[in-house]
Amino acid sequence: MITVAIAEDHQSLIDGIKLFMEYEDDIKIVGEANDGERLLEIVRLKKPDVVLTDIRMPKMDGITATRQIKKEMPQCKVIAFSMFEQDEAIAQMETAGASGYILKNSSLKMVITAIRSVMNGETFFDTSLKKSNLIKKESSDVPLSKREQEIVKLIGEGKTSQEIADLLFIEKSTVDTHRKNILKKLSLQGKSELLRYSMEKKYDF
Repeated sequence: MITVAIAEDHQSLIDGIKLFMEYEDDIKIVGEANDGERLLEIVRLKKPDVVLTDIRMPKMDGITATRQIKKEMPQCKVIAFSMFEQDEAIAQMETAGASGYILKNSSLKMVITAIRSVMNGETFFDTSLKKSNLIKKESSDVPLSKREQEIVKLIGEGKTSQEIADLLFIEKSTVDTHRKNILKKLSLQGKSELLRYSMEKKYDF
């Protein structure tokens, strides 16, 4: 049995999902919340296998809640359930630890499929989401210095410029300069595209 907790500030949407899932023999809703703080309470109490959470919620947003859930319960799978399809929102949830991302206008059948997929160790992203074309260049085509590769790796781990500076024993201004150079070399537009690139690019040191 897959246990699921739902966080969504519109109760009617929660009720609709619960009603639909009543007919699924392998899925059980064990908790529901209308804000991020309540979601954390439920997760700590019920320890669900999967969390289906909105991004924008009162008291604590879904990104912050996901980060905390994955910190306390790494085995818990989180699926974002949102109306936002911007790359930045998707990247932020991925960085926080989410295994899936579904748009609210998708069918409830897709929600069921996503839950089963992440429980099988897979990732699941809404089929209507536009695929990013950011990662098309190999490292051999766009050479980054060893230091730039280290910074890309740390950005992909969700580290801030100050945290990267502390880890590498350099000034924050130096990190910011490296970030600008990386953006220029890779022809990326802004921090959201850099974050997406950093999450998908793997460097082994």
